[in-house]
Amino acid sequence: MFAPGGTAAEYPAVPPHLKSRASRLRRSPETVPPVPQENPPMSLEILVIARNEGDRIAETVHALRDAFADARVVVVDGGSEDRTAEEAARAGAEVMRAGTHGGKGGSATLAARRALAEPGADERLFLLCDGDLGASAAELRPLAEAVERGEAGLAVAAFATRRGGGFGIAVGFSRWAIRSLTGLVLRAPISGQRAMRGAVLRRLLPFAPGFGLETAMTIDAARAGIAVREVELDLEHRATGRDLAGFLHRARQLLSFVRVYASRRLGSRR
Repeated sequence: MFAPGGTAAEYPAVPPHLKSRASRLRRSPETVPPVPQENPPMSLEILVIARNEGDRIAETVHALRDAFADARVVVVDGGSEDRTAEEAARAGAEVMRAGTHGGKGGSATLAARRALAEPGADERLFLLCDGDLGASAAELRPLAEAVERGEAGLAVAAFATRRGGGFGIAVGFSRWAIRSLTGLVLRAPISGQRAMRGAVLRRLLPFAPGFGLETAMTIDAARAGIAVREVELDLEHRATGRDLAGFLHRARQLLSFVRVYASRRLGSRR
C-alpha cells in the first residue's frame, strides 16, 4: 500500500498469530458456509380417469394444465361412447384408450403400469383424478403438495361441499369396510382424487376392478404402513341423482365395495 505523495506508508507489524489466521482464511474457501439449496420440485404426472365425460373433460384438462404448468396430463379413456378422447386431445392432454375391461380400476391399473415403466418413475409424483371435475380441478394443488412435503404417503381429497348423491348406503359401506379392516375413519372413502409418489403407486398395484378402486387402495395402503391423509378441497363433480340411473350406479358401486371387503378380509387382493 502507498500513502499520499507516493511514499511508502508505515504501519505497525502484524502479530504472527494474526498473520497465520489471515493466511488460512485466504487459502481456505471451504470455511465459508455453503448457501442452503432448496430441493427442486418433483416432476408430476396426472392420470385423469374418464368415461363418457365429453362435455366436461376439456374444462378439466384446461384447469389441470393451468394449475400444473409443467405436469404431464394423460386422460385414460375407459371405453367412452362419446367424444371424451377427442375433446381431451383437443384440450392438450395425452390420451390413452384403455377399453372397458376391468372398469375404472382396470383403466387406472393399465395407465399406472405404463407410467411406471418409464425410467425414474418411482421418484415422480402422481396425481389421479376423475374427468368430471371441470374447472374445480385447479384446486388439486394442495393434494400434490401434501405428498411432496412428506405429510402423507397417500393424500385423498375430501370434498368441502356435498352435492347430489343418494342415501349414503354405498359410501357408508365403504367407510365402514375401511374402518373395520384398518381402523381408519375417512370422510371421503371413495374420492377418486389421490396423490402419491411412484414408489407408493407401484406397491398398490394392481388396483381392484371397477368401482372398488378407491376403497381397496385405501385398505391396501393402510395395511402396507403408508400414511393416509385427507385434504379438504373445494371441488365439484357430476353428482348422480335420486333417479333410476343414479340408483343403478350406486348399486354397482356397492357391489364392488362388498367384493373388495370380502377379498381383503380373506387376505386376497383379487
